[in-house]
Amino acid sequence: MPGILSIGYNASSLGGVLTQKNFEAQFPEIDIANAENRSQASKIQGTVVAAYTIGGFLGTLSCIWLGDRFGRRRTIMAGSIVQVIGSTFMAAARSLTHLITSRIILGLGTGVILATIPLWQSEISPAKKRGAHVGMKGVFSGFGCALALFLDFGMSFTHGSAAWRLPFGFVVLLSLAVLGFIILLPESPRWLIREGRMSEASEVLAALEDTCVDDPSVEAKIKDVQMSLELSGKRSLGQIFHMGAQRTFHRAILAGMVMLFLQLTGSTVITFYTTAIFEKNLSLGNSTSTVLAAVYQLVGPIGGTVCVLKIEGFGRRVLLLGSAIGNAVCLALVAGLGTQTENPLAMRGAVFFIFLFHFSYIIGFGAIPYLYATEIAPLHLRTTINSFSISISWAISILITNVTPLAFNAMGQTYFVIFAGFNAAMVPIIYYMFPETAGRSLEEMDRIFSLSRGMLDVVKVARLLPHGQSRDLSLGKDLVSDLKQPELQLREKPEVQNIRKEIAEQHDLSHEKLSDVDRAFWILGYEYLNAVCLQTGTGKAKKLGFFGYVDATESIFETLGEFVDLGLVPAF
Repeated sequence: MPGILSIGYNASSLGGVLTQKNFEAQFPEIDIANAENRSQASKIQGTVVAAYTIGGFLGTLSCIWLGDRFGRRRTIMAGSIVQVIGSTFMAAARSLTHLITSRIILGLGTGVILATIPLWQSEISPAKKRGAHVGMKGVFSGFGCALALFLDFGMSFTHGSAAWRLPFGFVVLLSLAVLGFIILLPESPRWLIREGRMSEASEVLAALEDTCVDDPSVEAKIKDVQMSLELSGKRSLGQIFHMGAQRTFHRAILAGMVMLFLQLTGSTVITFYTTAIFEKNLSLGNSTSTVLAAVYQLVGPIGGTVCVLKIEGFGRRVLLLGSAIGNAVCLALVAGLGTQTENPLAMRGAVFFIFLFHFSYIIGFGAIPYLYATEIAPLHLRTTINSFSISISWAISILITNVTPLAFNAMGQTYFVIFAGFNAAMVPIIYYMFPETAGRSLEEMDRIFSLSRGMLDVVKVARLLPHGQSRDLSLGKDLVSDLKQPELQLREKPEVQNIRKEIAEQHDLSHEKLSDVDRAFWILGYEYLNAVCLQTGTGKAKKLGFFGYVDATESIFETLGEFVDLGLVPAF
């Protein structure tokens, strides 16, 4: 909780003081209203705001190495310590250079925390509660933003630099709270398994499931993770650009896209410049704008609560789609109403739709992108893909925060039309390309992607594959023992030899390509195919859990042929 609070707090703390007289007196270079060269002042203000996002970008990238090397807990500790240093320097800033440098340091720590906490949460949460647990980000980040702006407002009545120094330094308390709590919490069991620390992983899993270490469910979970690691192969940064049987590059693209969409919603524009938008663009008073900015952030916890309650029932896709549609409508109306600055009713309408936009945004994009990026990534590259995707979000944030002051100067409220268009464009992309992850174990997502052949069929595979298929398929056959056998042992079985021979003859395969046939069995599971044919008579429809109904026959090969026709077997 304090970690997510600090993320929200850091995102909004500067926005609440940008228009304070005491702050502008200390840093006159960013006082746009009284500047002789407003364009230059806008650029400098954008640089100050963007410095935090530059730090966040670098901090997130560092997690590609830190997260796997030191684990989730120690990485979060490191991020909290850096946040303490950055916020202390920021509160003590006396020059523009000092302020920019301190914001970069603060961003470094926040980037590390933002890249690691959702990942850690997803890895210690059961499938049915994972969405709600990570979804709490939308609730507490909203409280963090509101806390920052209410504190900014309260301190605005104080004389002297304490009006902005105290809000900047307050995040030290939140960071220290993170350090205090994380020491008491467990390490990710999946990271422990990957590092070969099985006894520790068993203890953590037993504690999380409220059972004993020798419970069969604990052993089964460890086998699931081990199987996922064995099928995934080696881990390296370059692997995220390699497709492979696990479709790693496909998954990295989706993770990057969902984080890109997060920034293109337009939320960054409003979060960083909330008070300035109300005061400068909508011509509201300073006190009114500051209060409205703080109340605006309180909408976040409301939307976040709706997300937490519905994320497992509705699923990730429905909330993302609904959010994108709502965002597009709200921003289009803000752009239209905001241009009528002489019409009080239009201004009230613009304020209302800014608030409604925040509610719509939080329901879908407030937390789900951070959750989704971790859910679709394979374990051996989960930290890498998660950090890489969040770094994309920070990179776009750098661009937006730099451009926004200039865009508002040139375009006014019509600037929001651009983001309305972005939100509308997201709808078909999410619908056709993003598979549902609700209720799935992280290992089940490995199976869904391994059964997909392209970017557009993964949604269909996810819809048709029954839940609980990471270890047990619809006939109840445990694939773990078979998949853990060396390929040579599977290849030597007479049934497999016969099937390989028939496939080779039908598809005119050369001897060198027979390894592809072995790979097909490695993915689909030899025992499952065998059981289908042995237990089902000719012409009898048998439900194959992950792709509808096919006619099972007396021959194993004929059953496999159905998979070939359906495109589920890798191309030979």
